[in-house]
Amino acid sequence: MNYDVTLIMQDEEIRKAVGARIKQLRKQKSWTQKELAKHIDGSYQQLNKYESGIHAPPLDKLVQLSSALDTTIDYLVTGETTEETPLHNKRLIQKMKLLESFDAAEQETVIKVIDAMVAKHQMEATLKSLDADG
Repeated sequence: MNYDVTLIMQDEEIRKAVGARIKQLRKQKSWTQKELAKHIDGSYQQLNKYESGIHAPPLDKLVQLSSALDTTIDYLVTGETTEETPLHNKRLIQKMKLLESFDAAEQETVIKVIDAMVAKHQMEATLKSLDADG
């Protein structure tokens, strides 16, 4: 995607939207601002300014944020997702490729286990978010 991040980030509404996406993805991982800040070699105070839309993350921090949050820079900046979000974990990619050789019933079993783990993680993140807000 072709866009000038510096110009885009001068718009307050866009900065706030980027911050909201960062916050949402951070909470999905059940991370505090301090935990995410460690992943991007930053401070939680600066991360707070990104999440609130006061400051825009510079391009190097957008790269680090997208990596830490397992997303793309395009998603952070525009909110648009691509059909195929790339996987970054090479072991996971290798295992998924191996699973393709399994028969349909075995693949379905693995999918059900993954679905259950995702649901558990989302529920824990939701409960942690409710505890933090309340």
